[in-house]
Amino acid sequence: MSKIDHSLFNADQHALEKEYEVCPKCGSELVVKHSKNGAFLGCASYPTCDYIRSFAHHDSHDIKILDDAPCPECGRDLVIRNGRYGMFISCTGYPECHFIVHEEEEETQAFPACPKCQNGHLQKRQNKYGKFFYACDAYPKCKYSLNQLPVAHQCEQCDWPVMVQKKRAGKAMLQCPQKACQHMIEDPYESQ
Repeated sequence: MSKIDHSLFNADQHALEKEYEVCPKCGSELVVKHSKNGAFLGCASYPTCDYIRSFAHHDSHDIKILDDAPCPECGRDLVIRNGRYGMFISCTGYPECHFIVHEEEEETQAFPACPKCQNGHLQKRQNKYGKFFYACDAYPKCKYSLNQLPVAHQCEQCDWPVMVQKKRAGKAMLQCPQKACQHMIEDPYESQ
């Protein structure tokens, strides 16, 4: 332990704090500052100068122009761009034309009616972490939701009108989503 240089492990300074850039507004030194959203560069003469800049630059830049694909809205060429949320295809006429190619939706699958309110239907939704779930489209009146794929099959034990698909030991199974029941059968629809 005596061979460790403890001056390298100072908790008060960050390794990137010796950036030595100058502020474009006032000419003072830029230093690393910390907030609840993470580290950023800020002017050392704050509050007289309020210049800040993030470490990550998310500038959109063009990767390749697609000559053979015209924009369906204005007729200009489409371009592959790298933006804040990854790569996407848009019109070269931005900002006059706001056309962006969106991923095609999966085949539209009919989901069963909501077993709780009987007024809505279950729909596939995505949470903020990218996970899919199935919820009633009558939300916020009905807050029924499932984490697995719902199937319109009545439970033999409790007569609940919807069951969910699960995999158990490599077999496709249907399980009742009711916590009091949890009845499980082999999936009769798997072979179809």
